[in-house]
Parts: sequence; C-alpha cells; structure tokens
Amino acid sequence: MIIAGDIGGTKTSLGIYSREGGVRHPIREETFASGDYESLESLVAEFLKDETIPVEKAAFGIAGPVVGSEVKTTNLPWIVSEENISETVGVKSAHLINDLEAIAHGIPSLDGEDLHTLNSGQRDDRGTMAVIAPGTGLGEAFLTCDHTGYRAHASEGGHSDFAPTGTVEIALLQYLRQHYDHVSYERVCSGRGIPNIYAFLRDSGHEEEPPWLAEELAAVDDMTPVIIHHALHGEDPSSLCTAALDIFVSVLGAKAGNLALTVMATGGLYIGGGIPPRIIPALQRPSFVRAFTGKGRFSGLMEEIPVHVIINPKAALIGAACYGLERRTH
Repeated sequence: MIIAGDIGGTKTSLGIYSREGGVRHPIREETFASGDYESLESLVAEFLKDETIPVEKAAFGIAGPVVGSEVKTTNLPWIVSEENISETVGVKSAHLINDLEAIAHGIPSLDGEDLHTLNSGQRDDRGTMAVIAPGTGLGEAFLTCDHTGYRAHASEGGHSDFAPTGTVEIALLQYLRQHYDHVSYERVCSGRGIPNIYAFLRDSGHEEEPPWLAEELAAVDDMTPVIIHHALHGEDPSSLCTAALDIFVSVLGAKAGNLALTVMATGGLYIGGGIPPRIIPALQRPSFVRAFTGKGRFSGLMEEIPVHVIINPKAALIGAACYGLERRTH
C-alpha cells in the first residue's frame, strides 16, 4: 500500500492506493486545508491517525522546487524532506516530486471524460507533452517519450519574466514593477495574479470600480473567486472583472504557447490547476487560442498542437499515485 498526496498552497488531498485497485480507485481519500497545519508531517499524521491499513511508501506532489530530497514550499511556510516524512509518518520510503511533475505523471492515465478540448490540432503520438497550471501559483512541467514510454520532468517556468504582448500588458508590467522587484508570469497568471490585474485596471482608470463591488471584495480574504464570478455570472457582469479575466486569459494563452514552443509539445498542451475548469467559457473565446497560436512564423505549427483543459480535479493526486506505484517496481 502507498499513500499519495497532492500538496497545494490552498488544499492538500491524500489517498491510500494499492497496485490491485490502481490509481482510479483509492482505498481512502481525504482533503485538508493546507494552511491549518504547521507542517506536512502533522497533516499526514492527522490523515493516518486512525488508519489500520499498513502503508509502506509515500509519494507526494508538492508545490515548490524539489532540490535533492527536500523542498521549501512556494506558497506555504513548510520545509519538507523525504527523510523527515519517512521517520515521522513511519513509512519505509517517501518520495517528493514537484506538483506539476505529479500532474504530468498522470496525463497518460487521463481519458476523454477528464479533458475539455480547446484546440483539436493533430497529435503526435510520441511527441512531447506540456502542462501549465494556474492555481494558487503558476506551475509547468513536460513529458518526453523514449523507448520505455513517457518520462515526466519538472519546471519552474512560471517564475520566468512576464513578457507583455500589447500596450495594456506593457502598462500592467510597469504597474507591477512598482510593487515587486521581479514580475514573473505567476504575478499575473495565477490565483494570486488575477487581483493584481484587477488592481491595475482599477488604479490606472481603465475601468471604474462600483462601490458595491469594492465593498464585496473588502469583505473577503481571496478576491479571485469574486472577480471570476462577476466576470462570468449574473445578469449584469462587471466590466472591471470581465476586463481582468480577459487579460488573464490572453496572458495564459501566450505563456502556454511559449511553453509549447520551448519543448516542442507536438503531443499536446494540457492546462491544469484550479482556475481553468472554472473559466472554460472565457477560455473558449477567440482570445486564448489567438494568443496561444500567435507566434509569427511558427503560427502554423502552433495551430496543430492540441490544447486540453484538465477538468478532473484529482489529476495531480492520480499522478502522484502513478509515480508511487511505479516506484514500487524499481
């Protein structure tokens, strides 16, 4: 038996899996608020405290760069090591992988019901596949194919420099440079980035903020769900929220296209994370695919790359379980 986990800045999902049951049928599964715990070890201990099934190994996809056998989480005050997990939780071995690498491991196990297609393209069955995931932060990964099958690779490309593609985005970059020493794509294209776009449009006078919206946003800790709701839902969507989401979608399209070009993702581009499944109507507008494919002389190539939104919220957990079960054979 293995314990697998999807460790995010907002929530952590854990499951117990067996080789016989496979990654689609966990023996037990539970989700926790990550911020309620002082460490991953304490969270896992809570999950296992009444568990009678003997768990031998652990595999966790975690938001942050894994260096050696340790990771300092990007959006949590945790330092996690494989050795500490093994000793504290009482398993024979523990393995840490980047959360996007975990999603990548799970992609070959996804089927049509797990995906929403934005661009059908023409898939190369042995081509490289890329993953980009705007959630609390912005993650990236990719898979390459060799004679043994697909291999997943981690990336921290979400922290690369934000490259604006138009006059409004140039003004957005200039605005954000007043607030941050380094303006990465994550500062724009993530759950934490959407409020930055909103603040730019409001403070620069591009769109007026109605008093009722200002009051609603002041009452919440996380502005992103409110902005998304008033951009897509209701009889009278907010023009300010709509404009913020439009910029987010365009930046995501451009960044996804950059990633696809970088790794030559002829096997497809997969969009994960918590935000995309909630904004599919916005992603279906022409602006996303236009930004994705708009790469000058390489636009024709980009049009052939399939693009899918991962709508299965357990993709990262499935991927961590895939990794953990694969590790048992080595």
